[in-house]
Amino acid sequence: MPEECDLVLEQLSAWLDGELNPEERGRLSAHLESCSACRRELARLTALDAALGALKSPVPPDLAKRVLARLPKRRLPWWQSLALAASLVLGIILGGTVARDFYPLPPENGAATEIASLEAFHDFPQGSLGTVLASYQAEEGNGT
Repeated sequence: MPEECDLVLEQLSAWLDGELNPEERGRLSAHLESCSACRRELARLTALDAALGALKSPVPPDLAKRVLARLPKRRLPWWQSLALAASLVLGIILGGTVARDFYPLPPENGAATEIASLEAFHDFPQGSLGTVLASYQAEEGNGT
């Protein structure tokens, strides 16, 4: 199959959908006039497009509304909502406490120059963000 036919076959779907500019449409039309193989492929695609367009939607458009209407309306008792909120607050407090123990703040006298060390993560792939972060050295005297 000639190279031009390959290019035309790649663009037939776009041609059927009206996505080509006038110059491309003209070039494609001229090729189709002279190439029976590409015309056959266009006829196949046109038939497929028509067959797909004739299909009914597999899902009724109002299916979601009908399913939601059949679901029972449930409301939580006030005490369950309160218990859920209390659990959430307790989880946040406990999580903050555990995080504070694992990642203590640096002393306020400025003696600690690094808050966290990435030395435990020395096996980063070359060129990864982890390698960049692990090898980053803050410039001294940069005003911060």
